[in-house]
Amino acid sequence: MSNEMDVHEIHDIVWKGVPRASWLRDQHIQFTWQRILFVPVGGGMIVGLVNALRMSCEDSTKEKREEKETTSIWFQVRKGLSPFLKAFAAAITLGTGNSLGPEGPSVEIGASIAQGIGTIFKSSPERKSSLVAAGSAAGISSGFNAAVAGCFFAIESVLRPSSSDSASSLTTTMLLLSSVLASVISQAGLGSDPAFKLPAYDFRSPAELPLYLLLGIICGGVSVVFTKGCTYATYAFDSLQQVTSMPAAFLPSIGGLCVGLVALAYPEVLYWGFENVDVLLESRPWVRGPPVNLLLQLVGAKLLATSICRGSRLVGGIYAPSIFMGAALGSAYGKLVGFAVTHADPLYHLDALKVAAPQAYALVGMAAMLAGVCQVPLTSVLLLFELTRDYRIILPLMAAVGLSSWIASSSSPAKKKGEGGNVSQIANQQSKFMEGTDQSRLTFSRSTTNLNLSRMKFDQSKGPVESSSLVRSSKEMDICAIDSSLCLTYASPEEDEIMERLPVSAAMRTTFSVVPSTTAVVDVMQLMVARMEWCVLLVDSNHILQGLVTLGDIEKSAENLVTIAQQLELGGEAVSTICGCFTIEDEALKVVTAYPDMNLKTAQQLMNTGGFRQLPVINDNILRRDRRVLGVIDRESIMLACRFEATRKLLGPPLPVVKQQNSNDGAILHE
Repeated sequence: MSNEMDVHEIHDIVWKGVPRASWLRDQHIQFTWQRILFVPVGGGMIVGLVNALRMSCEDSTKEKREEKETTSIWFQVRKGLSPFLKAFAAAITLGTGNSLGPEGPSVEIGASIAQGIGTIFKSSPERKSSLVAAGSAAGISSGFNAAVAGCFFAIESVLRPSSSDSASSLTTTMLLLSSVLASVISQAGLGSDPAFKLPAYDFRSPAELPLYLLLGIICGGVSVVFTKGCTYATYAFDSLQQVTSMPAAFLPSIGGLCVGLVALAYPEVLYWGFENVDVLLESRPWVRGPPVNLLLQLVGAKLLATSICRGSRLVGGIYAPSIFMGAALGSAYGKLVGFAVTHADPLYHLDALKVAAPQAYALVGMAAMLAGVCQVPLTSVLLLFELTRDYRIILPLMAAVGLSSWIASSSSPAKKKGEGGNVSQIANQQSKFMEGTDQSRLTFSRSTTNLNLSRMKFDQSKGPVESSSLVRSSKEMDICAIDSSLCLTYASPEEDEIMERLPVSAAMRTTFSVVPSTTAVVDVMQLMVARMEWCVLLVDSNHILQGLVTLGDIEKSAENLVTIAQQLELGGEAVSTICGCFTIEDEALKVVTAYPDMNLKTAQQLMNTGGFRQLPVINDNILRRDRRVLGVIDRESIMLACRFEATRKLLGPPLPVVKQQNSNDGAILHE
């Protein structure tokens, strides 16, 4: 609530005399261009300085932690200062009109406070995860004045992706209480009105439902474009910084300049609370909504401005921009549908179809767009239902939200969890990158803790993972890169530091199964059953990695066969015939691999990006094409190595290092 009040105060100061963003469109450009252009730029300059100060505090905190000086007062001050600096940067970003939203920072502030409470009371990791979920629920509840939606947001964005056992009855109680308290406090300070004024909803007939389905499909497609736009904008600003050696503190001001240039033609893209959404919903008697052509242009302008803001390191969330784009898209769609029905040829008898007002489609479009971008379908449905309090909206809402979320989530398909190893596109790009790179850059040492995977030219480039314990799909990794508030979980700085410091060689398993590529599929299957393993590595006579086959590969090949004779024939074929990532001699390696000197955090990022359960570890001398298999790294071994290291630090003296021997010789089957 305090952060939202700060945004309004800053906004009232810098935009004094401007009643609303759409008012700027009616004014002559020669009287308004200076404010429209320079206010976002000034906000970006301040945000850049605050970001630099915040990064300095985080780096200093990390150095002190490595030096084990974690009990000093200054360490605690720096540690607690970072969330407040980020909140201040968000207030400046939004107060100066840059195209982001306040809900993301509110969620992160609530989660940071909850994590601090868990640290003070020395709660268990499971309990801290529940506290983080409660804090995120409070952030959404206070932002939209919607307690029920806040609870489901925490379930969808924190508890469900973590796949933990922390979602007990106590966790549910914490979510309910935090959402209710946040909503009550928000109503006491900001009033009981909803976040935006909603028009009366009208669902005319069930025959109108297919129109809402089509709206959901359109919103899903725009969600995909928006997600990719944010990713490309981030990569573009990273490349700009790398090419020009520009300090990162300058990037937000460049983003503010771009937003100002867009706002000269489309001032509605400026952040103005939810008043811009009220204009699109035509919920105020003195406001008339824009025409269809302008609404469609506003969708593109808002998408562009928000992508630039995210890429330039301006601080804010994507909830409000998603709602704005959904409202504009739904309103334009509703007006087009109404026009088509009214002016249709009488032969089609469309005049009997009762179509709701464009505002009804705008409401559904808001929820569909929010679900598509943020991948929180239940939260989107309950949020609009809680705000409208009209049960008639449920059916079209669920239909459009479900389709939008499905289209957005299927736009970047990933392998099922545990069946990684067959993503040849990622592997090819990894091999090309490493073949064209100097040997000094191929060693993933402790200094490469902040490796940016997007610079490795993966097709599904993602930002740094927020938690070392989360297992997410590739689509969820896209979301994490766009808005970190959608990927919250508990991860102590100590755990993060351990993962950045430990190499893969300290956690890899040296007991694994290998077979020649000529081994029969049925024999490989028997080996998997006997050893209870998900995958088997394919090697040549020199123990050089050629590929790997997973249980999912065998299952998929068997499902495509119809007759029993075909299935029996498959069992006798060589395993290389069903291995999509098989590498023949002198080819670039088609398997995503880890290396002994790579740190554990980078290895887990690779697994999360492709949805892999494990990665082969090979010798890192790529220039000589030495691909000898050294071991296998998986999530369980990473977690175990981190816990061993944490326990060792508590005990004091270093644990003796026992040299492991490869015990995979017996796993090699007959030629």
